[in-house]
Amino acid sequence: MKTPASTYRLQIRQGFTLFDAADTVPYLKSLGADWVYLSPVLKAESGSDHGYDVTDPSVVDPERGGPEGLAAVSKAARAAGMGVLIDIVPNHVGVATPAQNPWWWSLLKEGRESRYAEAFDVDWDFGGGRLRIPVLGSDDDLDQLEVKDGELRYYGHRFPLAEGSYTDGDSPRDVHDRQHYELIGWRRADNDLNYRRFFAVNTLAGVRVEVPSVFNEAHEEVVRWFREGLADGLRIDHPDGLADPGGYLKRLREATGGAYLLIEKILEPGEQLPASFECEGTTGYDALADVDRVLVDPQGQDALDRLDARLRGGTPADYQEMIRGTKRRITDGILHSEVLRLARLVPQDAGLATETAADAISEIIAAFPVYRTYLPEGAEVLKEACELAARWRPELDQTISVLHPLLQDTDLELSRRFQQTSGMVMAKGVEDTAFFRYNRLGTLTEVGADPTEFSVGPEEFHNRMARRQAELPLSMTTLSTHDTKRSEDTRARISVISEVPAAWEKSLDRLNALAPLPDGPLSVLLWQAIAGAWPADRERLQSYALKAAREASSSTTWTDPDSAFEEKLAAAVDAAFDNKEVRAELETLVDLLAPYGSVNSLSAKLIQLTMPGVPDVYQGTEFWDRSLTDPDNRRPFSFPDRQQALEQLDAGELPSSFTDQRTKLLVTSRALRLRRDRPELFTGYRPVEARGPAAGHLLGFHRGTAGAPGAVTLATRLPYGLEQAGGWRDTAVDLDTAMKDELTGASFGPGTAEIAEIFRTYPVALLVPETGGKS
Repeated sequence: MKTPASTYRLQIRQGFTLFDAADTVPYLKSLGADWVYLSPVLKAESGSDHGYDVTDPSVVDPERGGPEGLAAVSKAARAAGMGVLIDIVPNHVGVATPAQNPWWWSLLKEGRESRYAEAFDVDWDFGGGRLRIPVLGSDDDLDQLEVKDGELRYYGHRFPLAEGSYTDGDSPRDVHDRQHYELIGWRRADNDLNYRRFFAVNTLAGVRVEVPSVFNEAHEEVVRWFREGLADGLRIDHPDGLADPGGYLKRLREATGGAYLLIEKILEPGEQLPASFECEGTTGYDALADVDRVLVDPQGQDALDRLDARLRGGTPADYQEMIRGTKRRITDGILHSEVLRLARLVPQDAGLATETAADAISEIIAAFPVYRTYLPEGAEVLKEACELAARWRPELDQTISVLHPLLQDTDLELSRRFQQTSGMVMAKGVEDTAFFRYNRLGTLTEVGADPTEFSVGPEEFHNRMARRQAELPLSMTTLSTHDTKRSEDTRARISVISEVPAAWEKSLDRLNALAPLPDGPLSVLLWQAIAGAWPADRERLQSYALKAAREASSSTTWTDPDSAFEEKLAAAVDAAFDNKEVRAELETLVDLLAPYGSVNSLSAKLIQLTMPGVPDVYQGTEFWDRSLTDPDNRRPFSFPDRQQALEQLDAGELPSSFTDQRTKLLVTSRALRLRRDRPELFTGYRPVEARGPAAGHLLGFHRGTAGAPGAVTLATRLPYGLEQAGGWRDTAVDLDTAMKDELTGASFGPGTAEIAEIFRTYPVALLVPETGGKS
């Protein structure tokens, strides 16, 4: 199997096609990236900026460059000695525009007789033999239908007509009633839908790749990439939505000839990948959480907890109770159709009423500590969730006792579908709701993280990295993705708040007094995000604030917006630009956080690029990137600027200040080149022991083994506290051999090396052996 030393993620779209990616390859090679990592490239909804709404899996998207574009990327990568990793989406397809999706069009036109009926997850019986599509403003809008050019039309929506279902003079409503589909009001999706979706997105329909013929047709183009040498590995989007993720990975491994596979799997703290999964690891959110937390000051927790409690009226946030509530909000709301489908699958001889079963199933899902089980792996998780649900709701104890063995029986459709559903609820209830409510420190509410884990000390960090080296050495590591809620440099700046909680509280109080927002916890999220991303333009911040508030769903929602609250929210954002006092307070806060945030950024970058695993660099993040949640993190950026800066670095024009964004480019390029060109320096893992008064502010590790010298990473942590304590003073490390810093060219050792001297120019160092010997 060919495996990468590192990857560089590119978002392929109309504005940056596969041909553009091919043109970028020489820069990526110079940067040090080993593989090009492409977002989904199969044909998607026209105009899609992300590609996760595939409409035709049989062809590379012409809007993204088509087959010729993919061939160009692959050719350029091969010429540069690089590999190609491609993101694929097996769980669902885009159905927003039925005419663009031949599978879905066939299903709508022919119903159960369609050759693609088996490909989709439809409960035909519940729909009375029809597929329900929630596109109408209300059910009364059936009067707005028209028949035109042999299709049924509803404003801009087009649908096929079944053979023989229309003759001249028929009313559009009568024609509609003869179709294999039923157009319904959009609000009915919560309770009356009868097809599996991606989360609660009605325009993304689930696909049954567990069916061999469906798998084969859905992956025919993907398999061609490997047969013709166009790709070397795959990133699998949302495997938790599949009926049999383990079986899928096994088939995919066989179909690709044993290719490198990564899965977008969220691992909760302490959770491990199932042993049965044939893949090299995850896409790195678990690593991101560890890197972030080792740079957060545990001493700030109590003060931030007290502030959070004050803003909630004096009652501290109970996170477990919060997520129970947000999950139930999802199971009883936007995903109630999925829960009701589970309830309908409970055998009749179980003696449970549908609504009672649905209530109990919702409680069990709400009690899940992880996204899902992969039975028989995870049986204990299911058992404990049932027990917890019964403690929460004693009146449902008997019902839960009846359900537990049914949910554990993998021969039952109920069990298989329950496992597909629990992860949907976790994603929508926790990541997309609770993470916008539990706001004491924005760094902590990132994808794949547990926000109740405030910080991680160096010792625990080293323990986790040693396990990663032993168990998942080829798993991806990352700091930013197309899905992160805040980019790495935004989080790095926000993390400084953990070192200055009193200053933050005073600043927040002044901002709230000057630009009041009637939602205290949301004000924390808002002003931390603005401070983390500043300077930023008004439109970006307004868009983020509105999305965050509606996701939190505490004061306004997507489906029932509170216009009065949203006006106050918009006014608060506007105040950052238009109110001189607010602007001055904000810029004072940013001036306090920014320099220490830059230290955190450089430390996080070097740690992530050199720790165990395969490091990924998300497009553009070799420069400062202070993005917020999507679509903000998918904005265009300039490769030529980065290319020019890299050429300057390679010519010896090194930045004199660590706040210069070229320093981040220096760290990124030197670490990536070393990972690619000197893999023998990254074969082990052990901590670097520092001594002296500031030893706790150093995070260091060796990547060599007992008998072979390796690279040494040294990074500053908690920089504000370090400065307040008087700096490094005589803090030092022992080096067993002479070493050179890849960033500055300075030499140190053998013997004692003063950290103040090593960090004379930058707050991080990447040391490599100059001579043989132990490291």
